[in-house]
Amino acid sequence: MKIALMGNPGVGKSLIFNQLTGLGVEVNRYPGSSVALECGNVCYKQEKTEIVDLPGIYSLDGNSEEETLVRTFLTSGGADVIVAVLDATKLERNLYLFVQAAEFSPKMIAVVNMNDAAERHGMHIDADILSSHLGVPVILAAASEGRNIDRILPVALGQATTAQVHVPYDHHIEAALKSLEKTIGTPRQTNLLALQGTGNDPVLLDAAGAIAQEIGMRHQMSVDQIIATNRHNFARAITAAVVKRTAQKKPYDLDSLLTRSFPGIPILCAILFFLLLSVFMIGSWMEVFIVEVFTSAIITPFTALALPPLWDRIGFSVLIALQAGLGIAFPFIFTFYIGLSLLEDTGYMTRAAFLADRAMHRIGLHGEAIIPMVIGFGCTVPAVMSLRLLKTRREQTIGAFLVTMIPCSARTVVIAGIVAAFVGIAWAFSIYLIVFVLLILTAVVLSRITPGEQFGMIVEMSTLRMPKAGLVLAKSWLRIKEFLFIAMPVLIATSILLGLFQYFGLTELFEQMVAPVTVTLLGLPGYASTALLFGVFRKELAFETLAVLAGTADLGSVMSSVQLYTFAIVSVLFVPCVSTIAVLYRQLGAKIAIVTSVYTVFLGLFIGAIINLLMK
Repeated sequence: MKIALMGNPGVGKSLIFNQLTGLGVEVNRYPGSSVALECGNVCYKQEKTEIVDLPGIYSLDGNSEEETLVRTFLTSGGADVIVAVLDATKLERNLYLFVQAAEFSPKMIAVVNMNDAAERHGMHIDADILSSHLGVPVILAAASEGRNIDRILPVALGQATTAQVHVPYDHHIEAALKSLEKTIGTPRQTNLLALQGTGNDPVLLDAAGAIAQEIGMRHQMSVDQIIATNRHNFARAITAAVVKRTAQKKPYDLDSLLTRSFPGIPILCAILFFLLLSVFMIGSWMEVFIVEVFTSAIITPFTALALPPLWDRIGFSVLIALQAGLGIAFPFIFTFYIGLSLLEDTGYMTRAAFLADRAMHRIGLHGEAIIPMVIGFGCTVPAVMSLRLLKTRREQTIGAFLVTMIPCSARTVVIAGIVAAFVGIAWAFSIYLIVFVLLILTAVVLSRITPGEQFGMIVEMSTLRMPKAGLVLAKSWLRIKEFLFIAMPVLIATSILLGLFQYFGLTELFEQMVAPVTVTLLGLPGYASTALLFGVFRKELAFETLAVLAGTADLGSVMSSVQLYTFAIVSVLFVPCVSTIAVLYRQLGAKIAIVTSVYTVFLGLFIGAIINLLMK
């Protein structure tokens, strides 16, 4: 049995998915698509049930990969039951997608989520009346509180049925549907899509196109607009029948502060400043504590064992890797993702994107590109994947260069763990300033030399809400566990490999080959080149490998402040990690992936050389 969760972006599908599956998920790609799907398995009444979290969409009319995927799911029977997740505070708009999906006649249920937020706004939804209008079971839920989530599986597996939804379309549309069904023999829903120009049958599309043109001339509006208007009117009528409103004292409108240039932009800058300051200060405190405990409790006793040289090298490499990962990288990753999850859970991130959009337009960058850039502060890979949201090749190309320069959480580990810990917090913030200036210069140049036109942006503002500690921790854990279960094994294996290279003298050979760049140009110790190279696998590996090669987590005792600062800035600007390069190749092709990588390599070396020249 397979259940698919469907709904608009931001309705809480992913939260419901995580609560149903217990955070045990796999990320797969739908055949013939680059869209990632989260899939999880749950055992209900001793039977295995697969749950799929479909991408959030607003309608099934378009031809984006996400819309095509969901439409294919509905037409091909990709799921036995569709669970339509609706936002109780935006019921009318959410019902538009439900109505479209229902016309494909799958078995469905409706989960009206965010009912707690609706109640706070004086909105009360009658589930029985809504169920009678839709013809499917309706569950009123509040995923943030866990309310009625336990009812979803029993109802979906035992009571799901085909929705009884009949949109009263314009009589010309109805006549066209009957005509196409009679002359070509295709079903009603296929004909409805064909009238809107969607489908694979050239004969049907030609016939439907001719009819659509005639209808458009009669109404002085396109068939798409007529159909959309009919659906919206239908959804509005249902909403009016099921939603009862009580008088509520109007709350203070925070958006009047958060979305205006003043004081919105100063508030945004202050939030980002305190986020990074918290990462630096809390992460540094955790780092000192963990490293000291690890050294005294594990590393010191191990060195006293006096093992044979080869085994001593391997064992020491493993311990240094554990110390570097758990004692250096983990504190900063943990703190950053807690802060990022807090901002996401409050709904502030869309306000940040809206404010930044105004500024980005002034430097010639398409406003919607700020969304991948905001995501890039967490991880560059999903930031690159989100470039598909941009409308043109021009925007995607510019966005590719910029998101690869954004200091992701792994780069934040490098900045915080090296510069904030051993040079100073002010110097750590200066790296962000340098990167910000380079971003602006790169954006200005690319906006002038990259052909194509610039579009505007429409951003849906998420509801402002108080973050829930449990949800923040759960979301943070989903991100942090990738580091613990994926990055840590890679770090340990890399550390062992480095230890063996050192034991057999291979690292010295590589370091001698690139010494003119590392030592002469950048003023770094020879082993820093190896650390930079391994940073290509994962950015935080540059920092951790540096500690392994230096033989100590106290980098300030083996490198000068100038060397630490130079290494950090080069590592931050240097070629993206291999995962980012792979996604760039898949999304935008080999040319963009290569040019972006080469640009960042030369940019990192150039800035590093200037810093070494000015500060030494």
